[in-house]
Amino acid sequence: MSAARDLLTTFEEFLRVQIPVHVRCWDGSEAGPPDAEARVEFRNRRALRRVLWAPNELGLSRAYVSGDLVVDGDLYAVLGLPDLVDRLGSRTLRDTSPREFARLARKFAALGIVGPPPRPPSVEIPRRRGALHSKRRDAQVVSHHYDVGNDFYRLFLGPSMVYSCGYWSRPETGTPGLEDAQHDKLDLVCRKLGLEPGMRLLDVGCGWGSMALHAAQHYGVDVLGVTLSAEQRDFAQARIAEAGMSDRIEIRLQDYRDIDESPFDAISSIGMSEHVGAAKLPEYAQHLHELLVPGGRLLNHAIASVVHRPDPRSRPATFIDRYVFPDGEILPLSRTLDAFERAGLEVRDVEALREHYALTLRAWVANLQESWDEASSLVGAERARTWLLYLTASALGFEEPGRLSIHQVLAVRPTATGASNMPRTRHEWLSSG
Repeated sequence: MSAARDLLTTFEEFLRVQIPVHVRCWDGSEAGPPDAEARVEFRNRRALRRVLWAPNELGLSRAYVSGDLVVDGDLYAVLGLPDLVDRLGSRTLRDTSPREFARLARKFAALGIVGPPPRPPSVEIPRRRGALHSKRRDAQVVSHHYDVGNDFYRLFLGPSMVYSCGYWSRPETGTPGLEDAQHDKLDLVCRKLGLEPGMRLLDVGCGWGSMALHAAQHYGVDVLGVTLSAEQRDFAQARIAEAGMSDRIEIRLQDYRDIDESPFDAISSIGMSEHVGAAKLPEYAQHLHELLVPGGRLLNHAIASVVHRPDPRSRPATFIDRYVFPDGEILPLSRTLDAFERAGLEVRDVEALREHYALTLRAWVANLQESWDEASSLVGAERARTWLLYLTASALGFEEPGRLSIHQVLAVRPTATGASNMPRTRHEWLSSG
């Protein structure tokens, strides 16, 4: 018996698609095209049990994160197989007929993998407490994502410590890199907001303080940044003090919903609203509207879903929800625009940056791979594999149109007379600063 051959044919029957992958199994057997770019190894029967108990993307993710399933070679090649990822994400045992289920069960039993479900990898988020998107629960899930060590994030984000899509605007004939792209993104946000000396900027979800520093140093504004991550807060405060900007920038460990003070001249929200959720999006938009002075601008930089995504409370568990962004909700751009307009914000500009994020993610993947031993030492092999899987899959998701996108939405709170206080042309406000 060849475990590899039986395994490959069984999966092809279950997914109803040919899988051009070379497979190696625990018994030394191999199957599939010998010259396949995508190559995987099932190191033990437990890897297959993980998939059997969750026959979709979660089961395969658990097998990979735990180290029971190894990708030999290019992870992009495995995740980029046509139709495979989509089918893994949507196929469940409920989709099979009783006869098909019985046939699959006999084949799996013959492979000797029948048994109880293996314990999930230790980095899978435990049971969450509290109502979805309550302040307590949001603090818990944000900590799960961000409080894993600033040194680890620095390995793949680079010195800028900017964890969002860069802006790859420089000629390809030169040597544009990740640091240039992140600098140019921060500067683009500042110019869109029309920042000038003496203004007050609120940076919602301020991360490690990069936007706050750029705005204060290059545009002369005073900044309040808020985050729910204690490690981000501590890192940002330290680098701000080192830069001698503590008198211009304040970083707080605070939920944006608890900000209650005089209005700001501008608000930036970069890679934060994905944590807000559909149910809370109107509240988010309304509160930011109230925190803006009349004529003040808001820049919301966020990932958007192109395809329909079910309510997170009803959809099957996913890799992203269990390992990376618990409770995160990627919403269509139209939902954001509708919430802003209903809150009284006037949308003035929308810029899509899908290809820019694909380039950024590719750069992060390369950084992580180059620092693999150090990353595994800092956070453990399971978490390092989690991030490599997440970043690689995300890069592919942004490269293929019709799946994910990302937009910068520029909105303004009009004055009582209806004035936007904005230049008449895009060229004018992009040239400011």
